[in-house]
Amino acid sequence: MTATVRERALLGSDQIGGILPSQAIERLIAEGAIALDRPVAADQIQPASLDLRLGPVVHRVRASFLPGGASVAERLKELTLHTIDLEQGAVLETGCVYIAPLMERLALPADVAAATNPKSSTGRLDVFTRVIADGARAFDQIPAGYSGPLFAEISPRTFPVLARAGSRLSQLRLRRGEARLTDAELADLQTRARLVDDDAADVKGGVAVTVDLKGDGEGLVGWRAKRHTGVVDVDAPGANAVEDFWEPIRAGRSGLILDPGQFYILASREAVQVPPDHAAEMTPFDPLVGEFRVHYAGFFDPGFGHFEAGGSGARAVLEVRSHEVPFILEHGQTVGRLVYERMLERPATLYGELKTSNYQGQKLKLSKHFRAP
Repeated sequence: MTATVRERALLGSDQIGGILPSQAIERLIAEGAIALDRPVAADQIQPASLDLRLGPVVHRVRASFLPGGASVAERLKELTLHTIDLEQGAVLETGCVYIAPLMERLALPADVAAATNPKSSTGRLDVFTRVIADGARAFDQIPAGYSGPLFAEISPRTFPVLARAGSRLSQLRLRRGEARLTDAELADLQTRARLVDDDAADVKGGVAVTVDLKGDGEGLVGWRAKRHTGVVDVDAPGANAVEDFWEPIRAGRSGLILDPGQFYILASREAVQVPPDHAAEMTPFDPLVGEFRVHYAGFFDPGFGHFEAGGSGARAVLEVRSHEVPFILEHGQTVGRLVYERMLERPATLYGELKTSNYQGQKLKLSKHFRAP
């Protein structure tokens, strides 16, 4: 559907096809296309995304669900076991499924759709979260023109977490039209901007990302999460000692055997850059190649690892979980692909220029909740 003159003015560009930058998100908020239960937080708007905040309550439910033709509120009446007040904070237990109304609701223009993903820090805690909209038949996908509330499904997998009203576990990215680069455009951008520091990078269907199992000078290649730990407060950076929650993994001669059900933090072999006029998203590798899942939190903002934002390349941190059987990862094995999309316009501020850019220039790095070992 073609955008109206008013919608084009609202979005700040006549170009069709791209991710909305921070200044366009601000305009959508000012116009009421994004409504907030509480005023927008100072650092809530990112270069190409909007952080979503938990509302005042969360519902413990029997099972995950999609509303289909119903509203989420209608399904919650059937499936809620009990409701928990989040105003003073509450512990969300591992192995449980929760649904929380979010403080943000949408009344999108007819040609603007949205997608959501866990925030990077959420994925590194192994908190499985995805967003649901009324009538949705898919998670994390919000159709163009959607008008209604948003809800977060939350399921901590490894660590129990303390969350409260206003906690941010998910982020929302808005796009108009077709924003994804073709393979030919991606190959050209790799040549011009060196998206990854590999001249022979495979860019078919996205830039291939491989795993580093050689590690740093001391042989550290990753971290394996411990079980039966204490609680992680999602709003408390640097509050936890690494050794209380993680075991180091050292380089071995025969790759890394992933144990089913265990959670790992690894890093890419390549250093990644996202140019200021593009955004990227990590997509899991084809499951037919291996029974493992990589990278729950997939958004990379403009400026990530880029020299214009003070970077010189940054590793992609990989959140890895093996499924049914043990699986051997080898050094240099492809584990995901970076899909690049064009921005409608350059964001007013790049990732790396914000105080909240916790992962600019990163190598192997745990979430911000853990003190540097």
